[in-house]
Amino acid sequence: MKPELSLILPANNEAAHMDACLSAVLASAPLPGNGSSQIIVIPNGCTDETADIARRFENPMKVKGWSLEVIELTVGSKLAALNAGDAAARADVLAYLDADVIVSADLLAETVAALHDEAPAYASGQVRLTLSKSLVTRAYATFYLQTPFMKQNAPGCGFFAMNRAGRACWAEWPAIISDDTYARLNFAPDERIEVSASYEWPLVEGLKNLIKVRRRQNAGVTELEAKFPALTKNDAKLKFTLLAVLQAVMRHPIGTLIYGLVSVTVKLRPDKNGEWKRGR
Repeated sequence: MKPELSLILPANNEAAHMDACLSAVLASAPLPGNGSSQIIVIPNGCTDETADIARRFENPMKVKGWSLEVIELTVGSKLAALNAGDAAARADVLAYLDADVIVSADLLAETVAALHDEAPAYASGQVRLTLSKSLVTRAYATFYLQTPFMKQNAPGCGFFAMNRAGRACWAEWPAIISDDTYARLNFAPDERIEVSASYEWPLVEGLKNLIKVRRRQNAGVTELEAKFPALTKNDAKLKFTLLAVLQAVMRHPIGTLIYGLVSVTVKLRPDKNGEWKRGR
């Protein structure tokens, strides 16, 4: 039986997050159609128990009528993991999930329903930031949520999906820093759908890690603009108006200060190597 959804989950040393992530997936509401799902976990370059923890979900998934495949790669590469997941996927809807993301019960079902069209389409859910342990990150988040990136339709950070027609927009995943931005910009704004269901996505903990990850994000955007300039036409950039900035400053002065400090630090000392860096 062909599954309704192929959920692709690359994981590099994610033992601390795998149980919570897959437990949330397992608790998902029934999918449209025959209700079956193919979960593909790709541990890549792992030196911890990521793969073993994932395999513990094989029987619970089977009870639900879902299949679980664990494909281990020796080299730590998210792009290689994405390509391996795509090669194994059998459904007409492909979803991509980070291991530290917690999906809500209705997210997968709403995503599958939204992508039934034969025309290329992309979908994601409503982003909810996970409550951070770091006071600095909590403050940063208050301003970050007001930025144009977080206000746009279906930003897709940590979770996004597409139908087969959409995935046909490119061949293998290219060797780039920002795979999620690359995927989103392969779709025009009117091809991107934000469903009502949500998911929890964490920001990294502490000022040092916020700077590190922000450098990587900026380097990823710069790389995409250089390597794939044609995709920039799909970047529906919202304007951060002066009024919106002033309102954010008034509501979240500490968050504004920390966000500004991160932004200035990254601008003065950008990432010159452009390599992948883990912030947590």
